[in-house]
Amino acid sequence: MGKQILLLLLLICMAIAAFAAETPINIGVPLPLSGKQMQDGRMMKDAFEMAKATINAQGGINGRLLNLVYADDEGNAETGEKIVGELVRNAKVTMLVGGHTSAPTYAMAKAANRLGVPFLISTASADRITQKRWENIYRLNPPVSEYTKGLEDFWVKNRKPKSISIIYEESMFGINGATHMMGFCQENGIDIHTTIAYDKNQKKPAYFRSILASQKAEPPDIIYMVSRLEDGVALVKTIRELGIEVLLCGGAGGFTNPEFITRAGEAAEGLITATLWTHQVPYPGARAYYDQFVKRYHYAPDYHGVEAYAALHVVADVLKRAASLKPDDIRSALDSTFLMTPFGPVKFYNYDDFERQNTVRTLVLQVASDRFE
Repeated sequence: MGKQILLLLLLICMAIAAFAAETPINIGVPLPLSGKQMQDGRMMKDAFEMAKATINAQGGINGRLLNLVYADDEGNAETGEKIVGELVRNAKVTMLVGGHTSAPTYAMAKAANRLGVPFLISTASADRITQKRWENIYRLNPPVSEYTKGLEDFWVKNRKPKSISIIYEESMFGINGATHMMGFCQENGIDIHTTIAYDKNQKKPAYFRSILASQKAEPPDIIYMVSRLEDGVALVKTIRELGIEVLLCGGAGGFTNPEFITRAGEAAEGLITATLWTHQVPYPGARAYYDQFVKRYHYAPDYHGVEAYAALHVVADVLKRAASLKPDDIRSALDSTFLMTPFGPVKFYNYDDFERQNTVRTLVLQVASDRFE
């Protein structure tokens, strides 16, 4: 009788193990899949799907497949906070990965931390997201205050500008980027010619002409812009149409997307921008990722795509090493992460006012003959 009970228990354990192996691990992925930032959201979703296919083809997470549950934050903070609750309560996600625009991602991070769910942010850049002592919040991309380190180094060593105008969207991303640039200029004796905050919801050419008219009479050495794709195109084309002779510089954002060159046309020529990544970097797998993405989706990705791709590989590495899928064990595995990815090395540090923050070297690109160099 005892042997029969032991055999029954063994069979039950085997059945439970088999069921667990067949049950996928749900990961919540909040992205802007509609609204003004949906183009970046689409690129990130494509990269997540490509990474998922690779991870699952290699055995998934210790024999269990990854399943990505997408949710559209619409680029809106209230929507972002709402969908985090839905992903946790309804989709039963193990953790979250993603986040594009800073304001909704800040709201999502606050909600995820309150609910005790680890959240690896791949793209949203506002400094304060990793300055709030939120134990569940980790970030793969550097904060926006570090985006322009490569560009600033280039200016100091090569260009040595005397004056600069700073034009930025009225958003968490734009204000953070502009504030940091103002500090850099003050530290390096660069005259701040003008600062212009613009309404990111305005789309009419007349609006951009009105805010840029002041730059024509006495142009600065540099016009520096913190903008997304659509606004970046509008600003650059308007500056060229007004005949303002000035070096144009972008603070990453929309200026690194190959679509920017296509849409801005000749107006983009010569523009310099900070960026977090290019397929020309020497990181292992960077070029292979780029080539595979282009072959699969028929368009070229910028840093938003590789951040998503790398982030999901970090998630897979973390879940494979975690003692269990409980939040405490996932956090412990995140804390001990050290992984080389096509985006660069990933390790989460505490430094200055930041916690659980990765940092990478930033780069400089210039538009030359209809391509980034």
